[in-house]
Amino acid sequence: MEKIIIIGGGAAGFFTAINAKENNPNLDITILEKGKNVLQKVKISGGGRCNVTHACFVPKELCEFYPRGKKELLGPFHQFMTGDTFEWFEHKGVPLKIEDDNRVFPEANTSQAIIDCFQNAVDNLGIKVFINCGVNEVYQQENKWVINTKNQQFLADKVVFAAGSSKKVWELCKTLKHFILEPVPSLFTFNIKDKRLVDLLGISVPNATVKIISTKLEASGPLLITHWGMSGPAVLKLSAFGARILADKKYQYNVEVNWLSRPTDKVLNVLLNLKKKEPRKTVILKSPFVEISKRLWERFVLFSEIKATQNWADVKNNQLEKLANQLTKGIFNANGRTTFKDEFVTAGGIDLKEINFKTFESKLHSNLYFVGEILNIDAVTGGFNFQNAWTGGYICAKALSEV
Repeated sequence: MEKIIIIGGGAAGFFTAINAKENNPNLDITILEKGKNVLQKVKISGGGRCNVTHACFVPKELCEFYPRGKKELLGPFHQFMTGDTFEWFEHKGVPLKIEDDNRVFPEANTSQAIIDCFQNAVDNLGIKVFINCGVNEVYQQENKWVINTKNQQFLADKVVFAAGSSKKVWELCKTLKHFILEPVPSLFTFNIKDKRLVDLLGISVPNATVKIISTKLEASGPLLITHWGMSGPAVLKLSAFGARILADKKYQYNVEVNWLSRPTDKVLNVLLNLKKKEPRKTVILKSPFVEISKRLWERFVLFSEIKATQNWADVKNNQLEKLANQLTKGIFNANGRTTFKDEFVTAGGIDLKEINFKTFESKLHSNLYFVGEILNIDAVTGGFNFQNAWTGGYICAKALSEV
């Protein structure tokens, strides 16, 4: 009976173990988890509801959501895609639902549904799970793998690293001559202290365009004002695609925000027309743009040196130009970052050139595999990181079960 050790009791590790055992019941599979609980990231994902995947069903389109891993995942996505994820969980008695923003959650609306699904499966299949079992050493001895923990030694025919962004595990991988791209945060909000944003917590716009000045980084989408500065899909996408660039800048950079995602000249024309059509109305009282809330409009008006009492007729054209620039070319200084909720994602890990993506096996060592976030693969928020775990786990399991 072939023995398989999976290092890491998270989503990728459980999914790999379950699929391998279902493919080949004769496998002896053990999961080693360093913590006192398994599946902790599953538990907190999506605000405790578990954002299982994303409703994007075309492999090439899905790849676009991965700043790192885009090219490598195209082939794997043709083998196990989001539709397969739906079918897999449905078959296990956990139907999924698509929400308005195309994020996918269990119909039960709780991550516990996914956790119970996995735990029931490993119990029924006889897969052993050891907690408080951090791995200290991994090496090959003749044709076996030796895995040493604090209290026990394991021998295995095959080893799977599925430990996510664990620095200790990355150090173990270095002892196996694998190259690690040092991790930097990927999903984070922008820390911005600016008088224009003070006391506007919770205000959002539906489609802003955000740029990092002096780079090619640009993203559009909903933008949210927070305690710390700015968040929302537009900012999080920028943080993911710019993870290394922003780390190199030590998280100090200037952000240009077009709150309307419209050209400055068109916005200025709207303002000039209002000056003609509604000369006696007070500028500050109502935003002419439905996307901009009253409070946000008031802030931009005052910061364009327009007085609270001024009518449209009294406003000079250069003041309107300033207002148009505030709305479409506002510059904000970012200094630092804040983790997005509890969903800490990193850019970094095993160099993708060292992995065979037909099997997720190491190119340096036979019978050694890597799945999930331990690889230098990460995505924007929305269920994409889990889809990477399901796809890699499924393909790896297929390879493990072929004895």
